[in-house]
Amino acid sequence: MLNRLVLAFLICSLAASGCKQADQTPCTSSAVTAKAPPTEVATLKQYIDANKIAATADDRGFYYSIQSPGTGAKPTVCSNVTVNYSGKLTDNSTFDSGNGVSFGLNQLIIGWQEGIPLVAPGGSITLYLPPSLAYGSAAQNGIPANSILIFKIDLLKVN
Repeated sequence: MLNRLVLAFLICSLAASGCKQADQTPCTSSAVTAKAPPTEVATLKQYIDANKIAATADDRGFYYSIQSPGTGAKPTVCSNVTVNYSGKLTDNSTFDSGNGVSFGLNQLIIGWQEGIPLVAPGGSITLYLPPSLAYGSAAQNGIPANSILIFKIDLLKVN
């Protein structure tokens, strides 16, 4: 019975992945240049200042703090990476986390596409993202619309 369930899952997974055109398109982007609107940047800066967070402002509108830069070649938006991460809201509630999870950066929110390439494998970074570089005005599983998001990310490797 278990073997049939595993086989059915594999068949469904293969069938579903065969229909994804986006995953089959080669990534040609070399850098992300999206910028957050000034109002979001000002709100994020207020949060950073009010909580006395030591973070660097990026010209694209997010803030970051590098705990460890890592070593080796940094990923690009076209890279597939393996990370440990946790995502929190400004009230410190955790909405998501994962360990040893692999992603294609070009399939993730813009803030990750812009922030993760700031560190190399073995590096650790905290990203403070305004809504437009995260999920914007769309509410997502446990994330209210227009939320500032905080991600602690350990870049384990570039695959």
